Amino acid sequence: MRLISHPILCNYYVTYRCNARCSFCDIWERPSPYVDLHSAEQNLTALKELGVRVIDFTGGEPLLHREIDRLLALAKELGFITTLTTNCLLYPKWASKLKGKIDMLHFSLDAPTEKEHNESRGVDCFEFVMKSIQVGKELDERPDIIFTVFENNVDQIEAVYHEICRPNDLVLILNPAFDYNDVDTGTVMSAETLEQLSKWGKKPGVYLNEGFIQLRKDGGNHVSNPVCKAASSTIVISPSNELVLPCYHLGIKEIPINNNLADLYRSEEVQRLVALEGRLPECEGCTINCYMQPSFAVEMNKYWWKALPSTIKYNRIKGTWKELVGSYI
Repeated sequence: MRLISHPILCNYYVTYRCNARCSFCDIWERPSPYVDLHSAEQNLTALKELGVRVIDFTGGEPLLHREIDRLLALAKELGFITTLTTNCLLYPKWASKLKGKIDMLHFSLDAPTEKEHNESRGVDCFEFVMKSIQVGKELDERPDIIFTVFENNVDQIEAVYHEICRPNDLVLILNPAFDYNDVDTGTVMSAETLEQLSKWGKKPGVYLNEGFIQLRKDGGNHVSNPVCKAASSTIVISPSNELVLPCYHLGIKEIPINNNLADLYRSEEVQRLVALEGRLPECEGCTINCYMQPSFAVEMNKYWWKALPSTIKYNRIKGTWKELVGSYI
């Protein structure tokens, strides 16, 4: 049963450029401009009209955008919940200008040791994560740690949790890795690993969407009966000011917005592509968290029920539960 018929999330790619070289991501290989402030203001107004509640300013590395603070301020002025994930190389520089503008601030950390994390990210950024944690706490920003989980690093969750997250009162977000296009992360997780993750998700201060675990047990999205609602739950905007459909990772169409996002999204051409969500050949077996999370939120099914406890848990911790409830009104 469909609960919400309008998009609730915008993945706003402010640039595809990145100052890291993560082995499980290819976005940094793409040439890219930066989002301009004028088009962003028009798009944010249109997103409000379309019913979107959350803006995820993403990339690439979003802190490479020289006006990221102004983009966030615009979103907050319009009443959006804002999220941003960073590798922390630039966070200490930006921190004071970003204060109060990000509701859900995520620092990427995939290992408890400098050597292992830096190898994962392809740059020396571990020390910047540690510095960013301290700076964020001093500014009362309450950042989270987002840990990308692979079959070969699940045993490192314990050290990150006990040595970094708990002493600093940080939420640990467990983000199971996923494959897409030609990016192969070896993400077929064993039943034992999935069980470990489920147990971790029940611990205090840990967020794991249990719907992700169930979806992997079920073999991912199936085109014959798709759980994915990527294009109807999420609007994806590129740095070139294009609407990307049906999602960024498997995008088959990029349509110039031309200062007309609301009408464009409602157009026959776009809605035809929206109707293909989860049904394209590339969608078979997909487990991309970026789009499954909002998909689980808009339709009541077993994944909605699986995701509900962790969603309530996290939004209570972050103080955004009132906005969450508002999404269903």
